[in-house]
Amino acid sequence: MGRQAEHVYTDPPTIARFNTLVEHLQNGARVRLHLVDGSTCEGVVAARPTVQEFFDGDGNEGTHGVVHLEQLGTSEWKRYVWFDQIARIEHLDSDASLRA
Repeated sequence: MGRQAEHVYTDPPTIARFNTLVEHLQNGARVRLHLVDGSTCEGVVAARPTVQEFFDGDGNEGTHGVVHLEQLGTSEWKRYVWFDQIARIEHLDSDASLRA
């Protein structure tokens, strides 16, 4: 991924929320992401995401993150989901879930 993001964030509550998401998106976890637009996305976390610095289209620097999901049994399906799109994480391999 490049260092460009549609939106970047600098406010402490949003950055803290992103760090909480990272804690719940461990490498290899099977998750269903409930997105802010009402849709869902299900897969395996391919690599533990990190909170990083990005630039928006206006050149403003701020924080964001993205999780890379894959489906078990196929290397052809993958999806990248920006942290600000995630409303809730549902863990499919445990009873834990997180409302973001």
